[in-house]
Amino acid sequence: MARIIGGVAVSHTPTIGFAFDRDKQADPVWAPIFEALEPVKQWLAEVKPDVAIVTYNDHVTSFFFDHYSAFALGIGERFEVADEGGGARDLPGIHGHPALAAHIGQSLMADEFDMSFFQDKPLDHGCFSPLSVLWEHAQGWPVNIVPLQMGVLQFPLPSARRFYKLGQGLRRAIESYPEDLRVVIVATGGLSHQVHGERAGFNNTPWDMQFLELFENDPERLASLTHAELATLGGMEGAEVMMWLTMRGALSSQVRKLHQAYYLPSMTGIAAVVYENLAGPVIAGEVERHRAAMAVQMAGAERLQGSYPFNFARSVKALRLNRFLRDMAVPAHRQRFLADGPAHMREVGLNDEECDLLQRRDWRGLIHYGAIFFGLEKLGAVLGVSNLHIYAAMRGETLEVFQQTRNAPNALYSVAGSGGAAQTWDQPAA
Repeated sequence: MARIIGGVAVSHTPTIGFAFDRDKQADPVWAPIFEALEPVKQWLAEVKPDVAIVTYNDHVTSFFFDHYSAFALGIGERFEVADEGGGARDLPGIHGHPALAAHIGQSLMADEFDMSFFQDKPLDHGCFSPLSVLWEHAQGWPVNIVPLQMGVLQFPLPSARRFYKLGQGLRRAIESYPEDLRVVIVATGGLSHQVHGERAGFNNTPWDMQFLELFENDPERLASLTHAELATLGGMEGAEVMMWLTMRGALSSQVRKLHQAYYLPSMTGIAAVVYENLAGPVIAGEVERHRAAMAVQMAGAERLQGSYPFNFARSVKALRLNRFLRDMAVPAHRQRFLADGPAHMREVGLNDEECDLLQRRDWRGLIHYGAIFFGLEKLGAVLGVSNLHIYAAMRGETLEVFQQTRNAPNALYSVAGSGGAAQTWDQPAA
């Protein structure tokens, strides 16, 4: 089974990435940052985790306020570096761990955390600023990650205790994963800082020291603080230390602190801490009970013949195909498709099987492959094919046969507007 070997807590200020990219390691101003992080890097090299669960917040880069989630888990195969305005940093993309992420997602949902999930979003400095210093990466990263993006910018926010409880749920998820993986929880953000308004530049080093002591020995007390109290003590943006509580909740109540350092060069209290997890082995039926609880909601669904729940595995496998179908809502995309479908499919990188299924209009085969129906109805709208034609094809029936099973045999419809092919089936008989 997977196990959590420890937790790392680090700032994610862009200061770190800036200094690293410009080889400031020996500069007296910047050297304390690298000196503080070096023992963390050495520990990670020694324990060699297979996967890092990284709690971070995006800084209005890949996540925006048109759809803003409290807790978003990255379930994809790979995550690239985000461009935050001046070009992306020269770092390689990093591999995810879709299987572990899927298990964590199912477990947290079973624990009544209403998660959202993402793929194919680049990660900004909230994640890559510390990672670039913690692992050698010139030849590729030696660790896979599962990013856990936390929406801490827009109020209202989950309570500090909710972040802490999420960590406890994360522990249950990881310890019930059947593969033998060594997992480290990397918490990013903080410490005290504020970057906006007349209070910009606020820091509180005494509070930072107290926070670190409570975080190690009395995290329950920290979990009781309100957002206003955290902002008063550590700055409005410093309240992102709630993300640390998720890491602490995932560890045993007893931890061994292996390293702690603190430096305040300018705007942000920069901390680097390593905790060894002292959790013992699972007891009796803990894992079996949790796995059973995870399975409750879909138990029996496998007996529904001809049904294909759209799960994480299908979502990851068919992401490119489903994006292609969704983009039928983009005029330039559908016009290019209608002009030369085969060429357009190759241009966007669909594989041979996906191209073949689309060219043959194999509606049922597309579902089997991993397409979601609501992409297929967009394709149908562009092609001038009604939803009912697609439903009939799913069942291997002609439209006429299928319509005889409906209460209104003459009802045909589509999501099409005015930009697709002619809806000839919707024209009155001559």
